Amino acid sequence: MIIKDLLNEAVDRKASDLHLLPDISPTLRIDGLLTIISNYPILTIEEIEQMIFSLINPEQKEFLLTNKEIDFSIDFTGDGNESRGRFRVNAYYQRGKLSAVLRLINSTIQTVEELNLPKIISSFATLRQGLVLICGPTGHGKSTTLAAIINEINKTRSAHIVTIEDPIEYAYPLGKSIFSQREMGIDTHSWSVALRSALREDPDIIVIGEMRDSNTMESAMTLAETGHLVFSTIHTNSAAQSIDRIVDSFSGSQQNQIRAQLASVIMGIVSQRLVPKIIGGRIPAVEILIGTSAIATNIKEGNTNLIDSIIQTSSKDGMISLDASLAKLVYNGEISFDTAKNYSLNNDELSRLLS
Repeated sequence: MIIKDLLNEAVDRKASDLHLLPDISPTLRIDGLLTIISNYPILTIEEIEQMIFSLINPEQKEFLLTNKEIDFSIDFTGDGNESRGRFRVNAYYQRGKLSAVLRLINSTIQTVEELNLPKIISSFATLRQGLVLICGPTGHGKSTTLAAIINEINKTRSAHIVTIEDPIEYAYPLGKSIFSQREMGIDTHSWSVALRSALREDPDIIVIGEMRDSNTMESAMTLAETGHLVFSTIHTNSAAQSIDRIVDSFSGSQQNQIRAQLASVIMGIVSQRLVPKIIGGRIPAVEILIGTSAIATNIKEGNTNLIDSIIQTSSKDGMISLDASLAKLVYNGEISFDTAKNYSLNNDELSRLLS
């Protein structure tokens, strides 16, 4: 069995992920559900090792064997050398056996409109400075939404866009902007050093693949304060939770300063879920926070418990609550009411919106 056959299967069946685990047949995640590829035999340890080792160079192999896990990305081409997309790979050991998850990244970067996202998200591409966050659970399209915004900038503005990723996901087409894409472990060995160096690379826009710790968060806010437009992702469930996550990452003595800093730079937060459609496939439901003066004041004063209410009552500013987004999808016949309830953060509010 060769890895190329499985990658073709993933692309052909529009899977988001391919799982390779010993003693199990290769498994795809399609529209959020796991599906075993029944026509492929159960994988052996030796087959998985052969497939993963064929994708990495000797240095990466040594890193994997030493650290027991590695993230990397690959370009995947078909038999005619045409691009079929990229895969972000996490290879890891479990119960002493090599396993891997390969996430498909489409070769074509879709637009905000093609992704069925609200038009207000395109406005983030026109900003000149500040911090924009894309949040949500793993596998719910954060990277895809971020790529759509960055490519909108690429198509419309002359800018130097510096990305720091682990690993690089999307390869951007030739446009008006120029890109410096840095991959952790290949182009740099430290998030903090890469972010510090970014200031000396004449950037207009800085994309941080993920805000993982207080050092990354502090660097992102400092870069935004110094006149740059900064984008990043964070694994949280809502805009308010994103704010709390950032503030709570710092010691108590620092938190007032961090609230003030965050309040001064936050321009928007998009929280999204990919929810099952009635006719199959998935569609995004989103919460959108816009960095208005009311939002900034409540962040600075530590009143994040009021953020949800502000979002609900600020549609004129472009804000959208998750429940309002879900209600609209139900009203338009895209998703069922039961599906909306499963993803809602406030079923009473959802029912009110649909009454």
